Amino acid sequence: MRIGLYAGTFDPLTLGHIDIIQRAAKLVDRLVIGVAINRDKGPLFSLDERVAMIEPEVEPLRADGCEIVVHPFENLLIDCARDVGASVIIRGLRAVSDFEYEYQMVGMNRALDDSVETMFLMAEARYQAIASKLVKEIARLDGDVSKFVTPSVRDALYVRLKDPKD
Repeated sequence: MRIGLYAGTFDPLTLGHIDIIQRAAKLVDRLVIGVAINRDKGPLFSLDERVAMIEPEVEPLRADGCEIVVHPFENLLIDCARDVGASVIIRGLRAVSDFEYEYQMVGMNRALDDSVETMFLMAEARYQAIASKLVKEIARLDGDVSKFVTPSVRDALYVRLKDPKD
């Protein structure tokens, strides 16, 4: 069984993330969506909220034959890959600037465990400019984020920004 790990903070999940998930699901038998706890990024949504936000969005993709699992984690990406039995880490790229950071990550991950490969998928052109950080900023300033996220994620963003939780 080919197991892939696509990890991120997904704060929030964007259409760009969903694009990568759909395409990655065609390449592996089991795709683990690793939802990272990254306190350095100061997430808007809690880990449980992000997992709950992702579950219904990936549900329709499960019908295509790939088993998709949403898995929260707090350890190193390479350790998460080993924990879930992944032989490949899938990373989405939007721009050349992403590549520089990702290139360093591949080198570090290979040094930690060279049995796990990394595969890059370029986001579709229409999603390349989407970044969770920018989506949150647009929503904070009462802009329309419906071109960047699903309706349920959009609604969750607006609710959170009107009634922030600590």
